[in-house]
Order: sequence, then structure tokens, then C-alpha cells
Amino acid sequence: MKAQELLNERSQQGEHAFAELRVWQVPTPTPGGTDMNAVTIGVASRDETNARFLRAMAGEPQGAWRTFASVADLWRTLTPKRWGLLLALAGAGPVSVREAARRVGRDVKAVHTDVQILLNAGLLEKTPAGAIEFPFDAVHVDFMLRAAS
Repeated sequence: MKAQELLNERSQQGEHAFAELRVWQVPTPTPGGTDMNAVTIGVASRDETNARFLRAMAGEPQGAWRTFASVADLWRTLTPKRWGLLLALAGAGPVSVREAARRVGRDVKAVHTDVQILLNAGLLEKTPAGAIEFPFDAVHVDFMLRAAS
């Protein structure tokens, strides 16, 4: 069985930036991740994302990825409080926004705002019953910072 594309969304994040979410179902676990349902969050160009997609379509396991067009976009979306929210929800299954707020010790309204941003970024999912879920047990972050040339 080859990889199957489940979702392909792109959101403009300004004049020169975008956030892209592509999700594939792959036939075998990612190497090194057989016991863990992990997502890789990173920075990738459109060409890199397309190349990963083509490898997945050829049957090469790619794992779950959420990519941003720039490091600035990644940090703008994944603030320290939102990282804390993802950590609190990792492996927890579906919970209400109120329960998520209780777990991180924050105001429900502020957590609701963060949940909306994480839903739009494709990092959280909403169940038919309205609960939210971070469907991964672990997060791997992958990007490189280079000196300006």
C-alpha cells in the first residue's frame, strides 16, 4: 500500500509567508517511532514539502509533519504557552477546552484563543462532540538557524 494524502491545506500568513499542512497516511511506522505516535514540526519550503509528499506517494514512510514557511511563523504560532498546552494534551485523548485550561492552570478564554490558533495550524483536532485533541504522544522539532549571508 502506498501513502495516501488525507489533507492538503495552505493558509496565507502575510505577503511573503504561508503555513501549509499536509497529512498522509503511511503504510508502516516511521523508523525509530514504532512505539510512539510522534509528529515532526518544522520549517520547510514548498519544494521540500512537495518532495516529501512525492516520497510518501512512492511508498516511503514520512511520518506526520506540520510545517511552517519560516522560523518566524513557527514561533509566532507556537508560543511558550501553546507549547505548554500541546505538552499537557499529548497522549491525553479528547478533552474539553475547560479541561485543557485546568490542566495548564490558565484562563478558559485565553486557552480557547490558543486552541483556535492550534486548530487552524493543524496541530489540534476537534472531535464531532466538540472536544479537542492533540493526536500525538510526542513532538519532534526540526529546523535550522543560519547566520545571514
